[in-house]
Amino acid sequence: MLQLVNLSNYASDLELIHNNPVCLEAFLNHHHLDGLEMMFCDSWNPRVHKKQWIQGVHLRFWPNWLDFWRGDKTELLRQFGSDAEIEACYGALTREGWLNVYRENLRIAKMAGAKYVVFHVSQTRIPELFHWQFSFSDRQIIEATIEVINELAQSIPGDMELLFENLWWPGLTLKDKELTALLLDSVKHPKAGIMLDIGHLMNTNPELKDQDDGVDYVLKIVDNLEEHKHYIHGVHLHHSLSGNYIKRSRGTAVPQDDILAAAMSHVLRIDEHLPFSSPCVKKIINCVQPTYVVHEFMYTSINDWSEKIRIQQQALQYKER
Repeated sequence: MLQLVNLSNYASDLELIHNNPVCLEAFLNHHHLDGLEMMFCDSWNPRVHKKQWIQGVHLRFWPNWLDFWRGDKTELLRQFGSDAEIEACYGALTREGWLNVYRENLRIAKMAGAKYVVFHVSQTRIPELFHWQFSFSDRQIIEATIEVINELAQSIPGDMELLFENLWWPGLTLKDKELTALLLDSVKHPKAGIMLDIGHLMNTNPELKDQDDGVDYVLKIVDNLEEHKHYIHGVHLHHSLSGNYIKRSRGTAVPQDDILAAAMSHVLRIDEHLPFSSPCVKKIINCVQPTYVVHEFMYTSINDWSEKIRIQQQALQYKER
């Protein structure tokens, strides 16, 4: 089992490590980490994010993409207002152009030596984040994801694992074993699997009271996957207990001013990305036996990041040097 942390090459994450590989290496060594799950928001700089540290790559994702994939120009113009804004969002105005954005992301992942890539399976228009009245079903989103992946299949090396990540919005929630099986069995890639995001799965149940309650719920959902639970090859490890906020905020009016900033704040209040402190979390690791455990957090400073890893590793009974 490899212990990793999430990192991107976005400006704020470069500042976090002082754009310095020595700083990053010291951090990884201090916490006995085996490397990184990277997200490439820009071209890869192997001087800073060295190839030997990169185990996986989280592919770019668009929370709202299915209208674009379906070519629903009327709906897109209603949402974005102009072709220029549509292109600014998706990097293209056509399916093929958007697929090429993914192909470039995959090309960089291959260059960086990634053993796996992560693909989000979810869809929600921005207003739906607030009122929870969704335009597409889990099945529609999973069927469209199969279409996208099968178009990209030739760009994914056969020895690279393709791990689908669950979310709490419509798509792959893991709560429906038949739809989970449909996705895994229908994509044209020999090493398809699941990146089980613990916090995201906890977000599907707003009645959870504490971490141990969350662990029991996760184990129940995993067990319900039956033979497909063996497709779980990685875990994004963090917890979220935002049920009270979810219940309080569900159905609230959609903000009219600066909706993107409001949406980001809203999502972060749901998806807390907090470290597990309860040793009960070991039950998940023992059950799943993942190849990759990614300590996935939001962080405000390198000290905040370090402390969150320390807390979670202590719960897993790992010790720092």
